Amino acid sequence: MFKRSSRISSVRVFVRYAHDIQISRTGKPILRSGPGGRSSLTGHTATVFGANGFVGRYLVSRLAKQGTTVVVPWRSEDAKRPLKVSGDLGQVVMLEFDLRNTQSIEEAVRHSNIVYNLIGRDYETKNFTYEDVHIEGTERIVEAVAKYDVDRFVQVSCMNANPESTSKFYRTKAMGEEAARKVFQETTIVRPAAIFGAEDRFLNNLGSRKSIFTSYRNNRYVRPVHVVDVARGLELLMFDDSTAGQLFELYGPNEYTMTQILDLVSKVTMRSSWRFDLPKPVLKAMARVLDKLYWHIVCPDEVERQFIDICYTEGAKKFRDLGIEPTALEMLALKYLRIYRTSSLYDAPPSREEVQDRYMVD
Repeated sequence: MFKRSSRISSVRVFVRYAHDIQISRTGKPILRSGPGGRSSLTGHTATVFGANGFVGRYLVSRLAKQGTTVVVPWRSEDAKRPLKVSGDLGQVVMLEFDLRNTQSIEEAVRHSNIVYNLIGRDYETKNFTYEDVHIEGTERIVEAVAKYDVDRFVQVSCMNANPESTSKFYRTKAMGEEAARKVFQETTIVRPAAIFGAEDRFLNNLGSRKSIFTSYRNNRYVRPVHVVDVARGLELLMFDDSTAGQLFELYGPNEYTMTQILDLVSKVTMRSSWRFDLPKPVLKAMARVLDKLYWHIVCPDEVERQFIDICYTEGAKKFRDLGIEPTALEMLALKYLRIYRTSSLYDAPPSREEVQDRYMVD
């Protein structure tokens, strides 16, 4: 005679504490659950416009792996696929949208408690001008945010945004900031400097020698910032409601001229850096011709930006206000520029000059 054995299955029960419950600015409860990490829930739902872009991919990855539900409005089927695996099953929600379609924008923000707008264009196309993207697109997004009483709105602009700038790109960026603040006063504005990273158009253009024509003798001052630091800063804004309505300028710890950066690129890639410095009128004329090509190379406004040094806004908050220590360009230059070495020098150790620059050895 056989006896039936009973097995007792243990069920893990998560205890919710008072600090797991947060009341948002608009009175909505935010309920956290789980031990933290990919399979937990932060209680936040974030919409990231421009998620397929350079910074957007890093931001979605950071938000999703912490347990945030991320809504990704997309236009390109191929570009949005890699984002699906950024979070656990059901953590990343894909919604097709059009920047000129107000209904699709509203569908993307109506269930979120924070919205990031990272949409931007470095150059104009036949379908979208700077005004279409930076001003009118921002207006549609922020009006949807106000309509559904979303807790937070973060407008990602850029350093040097100024309504009186000689660059149309910088002017429209500043006008987009004003449009956002006019509709939603609690808008948090973030102005990152030139961003470098694995897929950037900063170090990669210099390392691959795409930007062979320059002007202003490369005397422009820049302060490059690492993409991971920018994404981390944007993530922290979600958890700190005191940052609502603030202006943040995010830039790297060191200031350089473009000549110094070109010298660094030459040392790391172990290739001579050659550039043709042309007068501004000549380079702008060339840019007008090249801008008509199907593949983007350079546009006149990008030439104009070569003559504008980085400038700072008095009273703007910085990385240190978020508790972040930004990473210097020298510390990561080898990681991102090694691919531009020749095959025989690919595994060569850093030169003595690189070590001096990187660790500031006398």
